[in-house]
Amino acid sequence: MSETPPARLMIFLIRHAHAVAISEDPLRPLSLQGVDECIRLIRFFRSNGSLPALQFWHSPLRRSQETADRLAAGLAPDAVRLEAPGLLPDDDPEEMARRLDAVPPEAFIAVVGHEPQLGRLASLLVRGKAKPVLFDLPKGTVLALHRTDTATHKTGHPRWRVRWMVTPALLRALPGDGGMRPL
Repeated sequence: MSETPPARLMIFLIRHAHAVAISEDPLRPLSLQGVDECIRLIRFFRSNGSLPALQFWHSPLRRSQETADRLAAGLAPDAVRLEAPGLLPDDDPEEMARRLDAVPPEAFIAVVGHEPQLGRLASLLVRGKAKPVLFDLPKGTVLALHRTDTATHKTGHPRWRVRWMVTPALLRALPGDGGMRPL
């Protein structure tokens, strides 16, 4: 009889969708392109169920909050949405890594933020060092990671593995919305 593998925490690092220029609106809400990116992500993940987030953590910046709100409303209306410290563009990724260390393994969390912080966070989680940065997340990109049972030697944080990554360019390149499958 086979055993069910232990639950592993999954996080989805999401760079906010495209926003208007600061000259157009200093608060930088989502642009029409950004709204379209959110719609494409929602359609894609509804078709395959690969983003089952129970919580959406986002930075205090409007473009991040709007991205989190749109994705949560379209994918998991009952998901908890919260503004989380440590997600601003220049924040040290160590703060978020420590917060993720404390999350129980059955959680599925979408973390919506900014570059360069998300790329540095992903690098820290996967290889134990934030620099050099291994990941560049274009606006509207989702990077899925799962926590392993091993820790990195440098930081003692759990080591994470990349599961998949979806970019807006990839979704634009796929024919139609039907039949899309996770990578």
